[in-house]
Amino acid sequence: MEITVSVPATSANLGPGFDALALALDLRSEVTVDTEAEPAIIVEGEGAGELPRDASNLIFRAMTYLSREAGGTLPPFRLTARNAIPLERGLGSSAAAVVAGVALADRLMGTGLDPDRILEVAVDIEGHPDNVAGCLRGGLVIAHLSEDGWRAERLDPHGDLRPVLLVPEHERLPTADARRVLPQQVPLATAVFNAGRAALALLALTARPDLLREALEDRLHQPHRLPLVPAARATFERLREARVPVCVSGAGPALLAFEGPAAEVPELGPGWRVLRPGVASDGARIS
Repeated sequence: MEITVSVPATSANLGPGFDALALALDLRSEVTVDTEAEPAIIVEGEGAGELPRDASNLIFRAMTYLSREAGGTLPPFRLTARNAIPLERGLGSSAAAVVAGVALADRLMGTGLDPDRILEVAVDIEGHPDNVAGCLRGGLVIAHLSEDGWRAERLDPHGDLRPVLLVPEHERLPTADARRVLPQQVPLATAVFNAGRAALALLALTARPDLLREALEDRLHQPHRLPLVPAARATFERLREARVPVCVSGAGPALLAFEGPAAEVPELGPGWRVLRPGVASDGARIS
């Protein structure tokens, strides 16, 4: 049996929507399991030669986690990961790995988990609901903790959105490091500002793209994270001055900008990858 899952990159937070909002992007990694091949873990593309090829591999760990939760056993298999999502850049590479592993294990074992349960299991492993929700559902998502556990609501982004990913080649930022610099308490004015901007961001992303520059403003996490990545910070400030809507993608250091009739991303020069992947209308898909 050979099963392949395709999983999109995600940009979380989207400025003010800290740990709640995410946008799925059409930059996809593919993971294949083959139960008739010699057992092995193969990594191609992003992370080749860097990511583990043993039981510590995150995709493999996600698969074994679900098998234990379900009380079953996975058959032997060869796992091949073809990664297109850059690592430690704030583009949801770990969420994509976890979602791929959970989806593959669910199919291999025939557990038939419903979408909410898959979301919960993936969040248990990955820890960040926004990236996981976006990777599973596609489009624009709102992740929230309900009385019944983690849930996600999907919205259709505006058709004119033109996302641009700005990926620094020489700066990386592990999420754990980006978390450590965040304050444990914030002033009431900061909370009020972000609540208003988060509401405005939903309007801008679904109906009023002309509001994006203001809607992506944040005072909760970006001011604390950008000093950790000076090249990204300089580019962020340059884009803001050029009136291009921009935010830190997830924990960074990649930036997410939006182009429009009056806002084009300027040439950034060497040291940057500029990607225009488009919005992924669907999330994880298995073939």
